[in-house]
Amino acid sequence: MVPLILRILARLALGLLVLIALAPILWTALGAFKELRDIVTPVPKLFFTPTLDNFATILGNPTIRDGLVNSVLVVAASVGIGALLGIPAAHTLARHMRRRGDDIQFFVLSLRFMPPVAIAIPFIVIYLDLGIYDSLGGLILVYLVTTISTMIWLATPAFERVPPEIEEAAAMEGCSEAEVFWRISLPVAAPSLFGALVFTFVLVWNELLLALTLAAQNATLPVVAASITSLGKEVPWGVINAATVVLVLPPLFFIGLLMGLINSMIRSGGRTKG
Repeated sequence: MVPLILRILARLALGLLVLIALAPILWTALGAFKELRDIVTPVPKLFFTPTLDNFATILGNPTIRDGLVNSVLVVAASVGIGALLGIPAAHTLARHMRRRGDDIQFFVLSLRFMPPVAIAIPFIVIYLDLGIYDSLGGLILVYLVTTISTMIWLATPAFERVPPEIEEAAAMEGCSEAEVFWRISLPVAAPSLFGALVFTFVLVWNELLLALTLAAQNATLPVVAASITSLGKEVPWGVINAATVVLVLPPLFFIGLLMGLINSMIRSGGRTKG
């Protein structure tokens, strides 16, 4: 009887923690469909007449639309290039440079220790000299410092957990090193690499300071969302909530696409090994 009561209490406590964690998200989502008078009322309203005016304001603003497009282009390019360069580099570290792997991983991780302002100020001078200041290409280049280093840091342990025996068996069957990587190592490490891709995507998608410093006109969505409070004398809380929802939807869509890709890779890898 006592263990049953303890399990029930543990589940109630877990449910309460989940509710506390989700409450701000749910409240923001509700606020996106409220009019301003329903948001600023002293007594919170759980029942209200929903409106799409906040989303109409967001989607009808060309600055916000351009910010969303810029974010999608910059993040997709920087994460894609970072994965193409970082994942093979991580596999090389895990398989062929084990003696120096820890030192290289620490160096790669140290790139994340630098404050963004320490990177932004030198890049402003460099980009002005090269003529690529306030360009999406320049923003992608500086984001590659984050994406490549994060991918190497997170993907190296994933490949270290792949049993070397299966790679050796594939090599004995006549597979080249590239085939071993694409057909054996990558599908086996795919679940862990999925987490690395999502973490890297979230880091770059939410980045504000570098985008604010290096792309004044070609602003990304976080920069535009941070400037929404200048739309009027009153803080447009409904518009801010709608912008937050719009800011969250692309990462969720991206995660869904990645999950489908990873599942297909795992299935194809299983068929190959069979």
